[in-house]
Amino acid sequence: MPDMSASASLALTHLVPLAKELDEDKVTPGVLGFVVFAVMALAVWALMKSMNRHMGRVDFAESEDPGAEKAGATAAEKRG
Repeated sequence: MPDMSASASLALTHLVPLAKELDEDKVTPGVLGFVVFAVMALAVWALMKSMNRHMGRVDFAESEDPGAEKAGATAAEKRG
């Protein structure tokens, strides 16, 4: 099995000069940041679309409450 520390140190020696070329005062998210943001935006869009579909299927018809009729009748008797 090859020694992983040797390949890691070799990769580091190649990346250090590239890091020095970058402007230390300028930090950008890059392509990975854009991809992550785009995936999150698509996920939110899909969730909102699914929520709208599910909310459209909900039946909001309320069942009659037997206690509400008594309370309404009592309030009307007090007024009149």
